[in-house]
Amino acid sequence: MLTHPTLAMLTELGLHGMAKGFQDLDAQPEARALEHGDWLALLLEREATLRRQKRFETRARSARLRHEAQVEDTDFRAARGLDRGLFLKLAGCDWIRQRQGLLITGPAGVGKSWLACALGQKACREDYSVAYHRAPRLFASLALARGDGRYSRLLKSLARVDLLILDDWGPEKLNDDQRRDLLEIVEDRYERRSTVVTSQIPVDRWYEIIGNPTIADAVLDRIVHNAYRIELSGESLRKRQETPAKPTPA
Repeated sequence: MLTHPTLAMLTELGLHGMAKGFQDLDAQPEARALEHGDWLALLLEREATLRRQKRFETRARSARLRHEAQVEDTDFRAARGLDRGLFLKLAGCDWIRQRQGLLITGPAGVGKSWLACALGQKACREDYSVAYHRAPRLFASLALARGDGRYSRLLKSLARVDLLILDDWGPEKLNDDQRRDLLEIVEDRYERRSTVVTSQIPVDRWYEIIGNPTIADAVLDRIVHNAYRIELSGESLRKRQETPAKPTPA
């Protein structure tokens, strides 16, 4: 068998998964009993798997998620009001396919950002583009972009991503520019892409954070409409982790 020329050709064509699979199969004596069709199917599966992995790695790097979180590692035992059924449903990513939103609220330390990043990581695995932004820093970036000519380009990049995570929104009241920025973002994405918003402030108080009644009506109608909600409660998980374990009674 012309092993080396075949490997060279596969590599030249950029079929690195098939090349690696070819090497592995060629090293297994029992694999020589396989039919040609079985060999081809195995090689194609190796190639498809490698390409999926590379796409995931690229999307995960671009997403810049705050936490290295995975839905499989979610702690459902913590007393914070997390609905296991709803979260696992969201992990299926159908809501992203249907261009719906997600609002995660609760006090500091209950895992809002972690849960959002876990869903973002799962979206990357499902081949969706994801972008994570802390809301205060995003507004600061938009302010800078407005001054140096990058504003429209940045808004377009936010509009194109399949899943946008706006983390840590509030509690500071938005200024005029930030209100307009938020309206532009949600208007561009409404019923076109999915957005996750996390906040320590309950949804019924978002109106006062936005400030301007007309803009608040427009923004909240687009954010809250057709969005799932996860409302967390309880003590900070960080506080629980930092508390030293009590000695076990004898």
